Amino acid sequence: MDLVLLGAPGSGKGTQADYLQRTLGLTHIASGDLFRDHFQRKTELGLRASEYMARGALVPDPITIAMLRERVSQPDTLKGVLLDGFPRTMEQAIALNEMMATLGRQIDAVLYVEVPDEELVERLSGRLVCRECQVPFHRIANPFDTCPHGRCTGEHLYQRADDAPETVRARLVTFHRQTAPVIDYYGLINLLFTVPGHGSVDDVRRATLDVIRRLDIDKPSG
Repeated sequence: MDLVLLGAPGSGKGTQADYLQRTLGLTHIASGDLFRDHFQRKTELGLRASEYMARGALVPDPITIAMLRERVSQPDTLKGVLLDGFPRTMEQAIALNEMMATLGRQIDAVLYVEVPDEELVERLSGRLVCRECQVPFHRIANPFDTCPHGRCTGEHLYQRADDAPETVRARLVTFHRQTAPVIDYYGLINLLFTVPGHGSVDDVRRATLDVIRRLDIDKPSG
């Protein structure tokens, strides 16, 4: 089973991806991990990608697709893959379809973890990090009580620039502008399943597994 997982920053998409990987035995493939792997191995694709990133430019889709094709072709993906962070645009969605077809595979479903924007702003803008040990906290979900290392009383906590409310809202605008057409596209071809992401982690897990069970039931026999 080959799946795509979509979700805005702060939607909990990564948490669900880890859970599905463990539960279903899928290979979790995140675009950021692909880049890091190629950078570390100093592959030709990694070197080409690093040239773009060094000057602040987006890595062209053909490079990303080539990395993805190499990864999906590996033996550990035979049970299925869970693509996380790709596709983000319509161009990438079309390129992904073409790439999967050349491998004799196809995307079976697209799971969209949907959370209201204001809840995402609250989640992300509540994050705090310790400058000394980089331990993350959250004003509501995981407030600072005691230092896990016994070194301070919270005086080193700070908010990253990316987590400021105005920055979070700008990131969400970008996400919706890029990804809304992708979501609409997968809806039109009946591959989209929306998972409510505003409940507890367990609630979202149950909703996600319900979608997977429906996929199994709906598969034609023989």
